[in-house]
Amino acid sequence: MEIKEITLEELDPEKFIQDTIQEISSVVHGRPAINALSGGVDSSAVTMLAHRALGKTLRTYFIDNGIMREGEPYHVVSLFRNLGVDVELVDARDIFFRRLKGLRDPEEKREAITQTFYKDVFGKLVKKCDIKYLLQGTNYTDVEETVAKIKRQHNVLEQLGIDTEGRYGYRVIEPLVQLRKPAVREVAKALGLPEEIYARPPFPGPALAARIIGEVTPERVEIVRKATKIVEEELDKVKAFQYLAILHEDKVTGMREGRRDYGFQIEVRCWDSEDARVGSPTKLPYDTLDRLAGRITREVSSVVNVTYNITKKPPSTIEAV
Repeated sequence: MEIKEITLEELDPEKFIQDTIQEISSVVHGRPAINALSGGVDSSAVTMLAHRALGKTLRTYFIDNGIMREGEPYHVVSLFRNLGVDVELVDARDIFFRRLKGLRDPEEKREAITQTFYKDVFGKLVKKCDIKYLLQGTNYTDVEETVAKIKRQHNVLEQLGIDTEGRYGYRVIEPLVQLRKPAVREVAKALGLPEEIYARPPFPGPALAARIIGEVTPERVEIVRKATKIVEEELDKVKAFQYLAILHEDKVTGMREGRRDYGFQIEVRCWDSEDARVGSPTKLPYDTLDRLAGRITREVSSVVNVTYNITKKPPSTIEAV
C-alpha cells in the first residue's frame, strides 16, 4: 500500500486534529459536503473533525440500513445532536434488504452493501444536494485487509482503483486512513467524544450482516440483534478488544420441555488484540459462558445451541463474514 501508517507511538492527537481540520477545509474549500455517520469510533471521529472543519456547510447522515444493533440509529443521532452536530436519519431498510435478498457468499453480500450504500443511497443524496464530497471513517486496517484480499471492507474504494467521482459522482475523503483503531480512539478522545463512543468495541461496516452466515433477512437480523444485545450486556466489563454474536446458517436439533426443537446456532466470539491484525480468544470464566448460553437460549426463542470460538487470528478472522 502507498498509504503511510501513523502508529500509535508516533501520533500526536492534537496536532493530528489540527492538521486534519486544515486539510479537510482546503480540499472542500467552502463547498457543501456530506458525512457518513454510523456511530462507531471511526465515523464518529470523522464526524467531529468534519464538523469542526466545515461547520454548517457539512451535512451529516445516519443511514438506517436495517442491520444495526438494537436502538442504534436513534441513540446515535440523539447523541450527536446533543454534541451540536445536526444529523439526519435516512430510512434505507427496504433497499438494503432487497439488494441482499438471496445472497449467501460473504463477498457478494459485502459488494451488495457497498453498491447500495454508495450508489443507491449516497449517490442520490449528493445529486439531490449537488454535493461533490463524502467524508467517511476508513482506517488503515480496513485498507490493509482489503488490499491483501483477506476480507473486502465495504468502505475501501480508491485503494482498489475505483474512481468514485466517475462511478458515483463524488470524491471520497478519508481523514483517518493512516490510523489503526487504537490511534483512532486517541483522536476521538482528544476531540471530546464521550467514552461510550471512543472506548466502544469495534463494529463492522456491514453491521450485523457481517455476523450472519448465509442469507441476510429481517428475521435473521432480529435473531442476531437480540443475541448481540445479550453478549454486549454480559461482556461489557470484560477487558477485551471486541466481542460479538454470530448466527450460523444450519439449524440443529435441540429440545425444550421434553420435546424436539429444531433451531438456530449462535457462536460467541471474544477477542484479545491490540489492533485487529492478530488476536486470541479471551479466556472467559466458565460461569460467564454458562450465563451467556442460558440467557441466549432463553431470551432468543429460536436459538437452541450456543458455542464459543477458541481459534486464534490467524487462521480465523475476528468477524465471521
